Amino acid sequence: MSEYKAVPLIEMTGVSKSYWMAREKTTVLHQVSLRVAQGEFLAIVGPSGSGKSTLMNMIGCLDTPSEGSYKLEGAEVAGQSDNKLTELRNKKIGFIFQGYHLLPRLTALENCELPLIYRGLSGKERRRRAMEALERVGLGERMSHRPSELSGGQQQRVAIARALATNPPLLLADEPTGALDSKTGMEVLGMMEELNRAGQTIVLITHDMEVAQRAGRTVVIRDGVLSEQERRGGDEADARAQDGVHERVVQQA
Repeated sequence: MSEYKAVPLIEMTGVSKSYWMAREKTTVLHQVSLRVAQGEFLAIVGPSGSGKSTLMNMIGCLDTPSEGSYKLEGAEVAGQSDNKLTELRNKKIGFIFQGYHLLPRLTALENCELPLIYRGLSGKERRRRAMEALERVGLGERMSHRPSELSGGQQQRVAIARALATNPPLLLADEPTGALDSKTGMEVLGMMEELNRAGQTIVLITHDMEVAQRAGRTVVIRDGVLSEQERRGGDEADARAQDGVHERVVQQA
């Protein structure tokens, strides 16, 4: 793995995950070590059953390791309580899913406001942040539209705006183009590249190597074992990591 002078946003060391089924122990992650610098765009690629979903759950604080250490912005995640994990997810991670997960009765703006409610922000502040995020993804004229009134690509942009509205250090995208046609999928990936160029750290989970190649660096997971592929755009990511100065996509109040 490449070394960074700055404290990595993600640092996994010897992470394993096992489950007991019918008195038999099954290990789905094997001694995974991974470092992701602030400002990187990393793709994790692997086929079905490779362990990539389990690894995503670890990175997203949806689960904790059976063994090993996972630090997010220098703070240990392994062994934390469910309440602490919920707090970390809300403050540190913006999730983007294949199925968008938008509430059909709410407008694009209202969907983007939802995660901000848990921050205890005022209605005025929630609306300001949600509007800024939708403007950033090019949906300033679609704020009052409900999901059924938007195309698949536009719905995914709303989902990205919802993630950005919380101003998270990390965007975690799980097959974000999986429900889109190839042209729209490439447009969404292009937008994610723009966000990364503005300093946003992104971890992309995919089974598609063509999608993964849009990231700056790719790691492959097979049978729960991680290996690194050729790195692209490393100098730019290193420079951002070392400077520690990023133009945030959505400015904090």
